[in-house]
Amino acid sequence: MSSCIFCKIISGEIPSSVLYEDEDFKVILDISPASKGHAIILLKKHFTNLFELEDDVAGKVLIAAKKVATAMKEELGCDGINLLQNNGEAAGQSVFHIHFHLIPRYKDDNILIKWKTGKYEDGEAAELAKKIANRLEL
Repeated sequence: MSSCIFCKIISGEIPSSVLYEDEDFKVILDISPASKGHAIILLKKHFTNLFELEDDVAGKVLIAAKKVATAMKEELGCDGINLLQNNGEAAGQSVFHIHFHLIPRYKDDNILIKWKTGKYEDGEAAELAKKIANRLEL
């Protein structure tokens, strides 16, 4: 993926502030942070989104996120952390190389991650859950 900015960061073509790196991931500080310490977990193998992600790599992502989040909490003294990942333009994905944001949060930090809540009609949730469950192959 010669035009992918994250592939260029992973290869070292574009410099970054690296927090952690192993054979599967490179974790860097976001250059436009939502808060100090905002990091991005980059997968070294190029996958466009969650739908393409290989299961073995998917299982390792949460372990890497936990390691980095724990170090952030210890170093920054943050009150919490958001782990965010977007899939598709409609969901807010702007770089089409799967990545995960770790955003340190502080009480009253004025960072807003919100949506307008909806509701289901009578029986609608159960019907939808059944339809989705029928497609699962776990």
